[in-house]
Amino acid sequence: MNGTKGSDLKFVRGFETLVREDVALVGGKNSSLGEMIRALAAEGIAVPPGFATTAECYWHYIDFNNIRQRMDALISDWQSGKATLAKTGKACRNLFLQGDWPPDAAAAIKKFYKTLSHRTGVENLDVAVRSSATAEDLPDASFAGQQDTFLNISGDDALLNACRRCYASLFTNRAISYRQTRGFDHMKVALSIGIQRMVRSDIGGSGVMFSIDTESGFNNVALINAAWGLGENVVQGAVNPDEYQVFKPLLSNGMTVPILQKKLGEKEVKMVYGDEETPTRNVPTSKAERVSFVLGDQEILQLARWACIIEKHYKCPMDMEWAKDGVTGELFIVQARPETVISRRTAGIFQTFKVLTHGETVVTGLSIGSAAVSGRLCLIENAKDIDKFIDGSILVTKTTDPDWVPIMKKAAAIITDHGGRTSHAAIVSRELGVPAVVGAGNATFILHTGQDVTVSCAEGDTGFVYEGVSEIVTETVDVTHLPATKTQVMLNLANPASAFRWWQLPADGIGLARMEFVISNAIQIHPMALVHYDRIKDRDTLEKIDKLTARYTDKCEYFVDKLSRGLATLCAAVYPKPAIIRMSDFKTNEYAGLIGGTDFEPQEENPMIGFRGASRYYSPLYKEGFSLECKAIMRLREDMGFDNAIVMIPFCRTIHEAKKVLGVMEEHGLFRGDENGLQVYVMCEIPSNVILAEEFTQHFDGFSIGSNDLTQLTLGVDRDSGELADLFDEQDEAVKWMISKVITEARKAGRKIGLCGQAPSNHPEFAAFLVNAGIHSISVSPDSFVAVKKHVLAAEQGRI
Repeated sequence: MNGTKGSDLKFVRGFETLVREDVALVGGKNSSLGEMIRALAAEGIAVPPGFATTAECYWHYIDFNNIRQRMDALISDWQSGKATLAKTGKACRNLFLQGDWPPDAAAAIKKFYKTLSHRTGVENLDVAVRSSATAEDLPDASFAGQQDTFLNISGDDALLNACRRCYASLFTNRAISYRQTRGFDHMKVALSIGIQRMVRSDIGGSGVMFSIDTESGFNNVALINAAWGLGENVVQGAVNPDEYQVFKPLLSNGMTVPILQKKLGEKEVKMVYGDEETPTRNVPTSKAERVSFVLGDQEILQLARWACIIEKHYKCPMDMEWAKDGVTGELFIVQARPETVISRRTAGIFQTFKVLTHGETVVTGLSIGSAAVSGRLCLIENAKDIDKFIDGSILVTKTTDPDWVPIMKKAAAIITDHGGRTSHAAIVSRELGVPAVVGAGNATFILHTGQDVTVSCAEGDTGFVYEGVSEIVTETVDVTHLPATKTQVMLNLANPASAFRWWQLPADGIGLARMEFVISNAIQIHPMALVHYDRIKDRDTLEKIDKLTARYTDKCEYFVDKLSRGLATLCAAVYPKPAIIRMSDFKTNEYAGLIGGTDFEPQEENPMIGFRGASRYYSPLYKEGFSLECKAIMRLREDMGFDNAIVMIPFCRTIHEAKKVLGVMEEHGLFRGDENGLQVYVMCEIPSNVILAEEFTQHFDGFSIGSNDLTQLTLGVDRDSGELADLFDEQDEAVKWMISKVITEARKAGRKIGLCGQAPSNHPEFAAFLVNAGIHSISVSPDSFVAVKKHVLAAEQGRI
């Protein structure tokens, strides 16, 4: 800032004069703010202006008040067991709170504050006062929430008082405990204070953003959490925020909208401006705010692009806080620091957990981590009762803040009512390696102390709390030395929520993505019930549909939106490698189980070989539903940019049927081999697909052998029949002849052919048969990938 004296600069520095190497001078947060203002403003990154007090200012305050020796003595007494942590922390804080500001330091702070106010044209500007420890945000220590932040501070006296309280917060119980655990010398860590123009997010919104997936470490997505009002509620986990996921590689072309997920949070409260006595306060949000997203699509994309720019500049995954000004609509980055947990995991080595049997689901929330654990619950609702926590039990509480860290370290798992993936509970749980289910809503109401449960974070984005103790299997997967194979090994994936868990597997793409899983889990409603909503007479069904589609004026748009985003998440997990998406293959009894389904499905004696797959797509009974599936594929490829998506048609019985289905797809804009290279595959699961394989190759770009149905229809064995189970054998010579025949015909025509099924993982000799027959790819479930890869290599080397 202009007009400052050299003596002022000992105590205060303008953000614009700082660089990231100034951590020892002004701490991690403040040096990072300066770095962004200096280096990234030209790239469009907006950071509110401000200034920072220096580490020298902190030591000057200590020496002016003659408290250094007293602090050292207090800490020594605690370390030697002569005093409790609570007593030590309170005594240290009081030394700061009862101290006076050195006149020269106070004058420098007030001078910089006055200059900042003049620059923005507002007398006694509202500012945020944030702590920035000089040892924080190191590669292996996050110091998440260790020191205090004060918002909506105005005037010299209020500012100096807030700064004094920031200094005191360096000695909260949680901060002392954390430094001790991490091996930092308490008397060598100083505190810088950042004073920054307030963004009017009290009437706008704010949140947290990561340039990496916080659970899997998948580095191709940006994760954004958002809530109404000031950002402390998101950071502290006091609200369940909106959550947005953006696929970073498709942001650069500017023509696509690669927003993978938009999850609406409850956002029951928001933090707004208060008065002089209480600068901020929480108030309930309106009903309109609770059912509305905080950010629009273009704002989501802008923040995600900023995340990419910041990550590229810092050369590491980043943890950022952002704010939206409710007056101007502008977005700002208000903090940025290196992500310190997920990015430090050993690449290529990870653990998988599987809950084999479990009781009823008690509560659900967002899963943090990927582990599963059984144990006994300990419900603690208030921080003053944390001494009642039983070491090794599962902590249940409404929300956590840094005061809870001492017992979080001793918990087997954590369950909270409130919070998102970027909340304090989530960040600390990851750092501690403790599985957590956050944002469970009513866990403290439903669960009770002494209850035995199983906490599972091993099933994707949703964390489950099951009744009782379960058997849990743990496996360490090491893919660092898996050899390459000529035969591609792909993945069978259905659940978008768990797709990113497997990004480290060196898979050659997705060989089978089941659309019906997304429909039954994410959509839940029969598509024809959305097309013909007016035909439904059952009140209970109408209420269920209305609740799920509440945000959509067009109920069909609900189906297209949910389906396209679910499929996009699967495509993103392997991009740019191919993702083969099988169009819906529900049987009539399964379709009838969807909401509204009974009004649109015929009853069949044997749905397994009835009205399913391709036959539905051109039928008047379902053609309008199939049109919604086609629209979702169009949006996936054209609007979102996932041109690695390949469409596959299941249960296509005849050449005539193939032509009819391709014709219907063209009616909805899906042209095989169009300028964007759309490929259409067909499932090979009916003997007619093999017998007329040469003719089928003229209409499709590839085959995927569905060994279960092909075995069923070749041997005439109902695959669901327990009495005939001994006859159902994918390695029967008749089935193998079918497989060999279609592989030969596909290769002769230059078409791709693969197999999706578990037989290659269960039987190494079957993998060898497929390799020797010349198959292009084998697609298996993720937990079988390593075994099948090894079987394929052995077959290619002639060892089996």
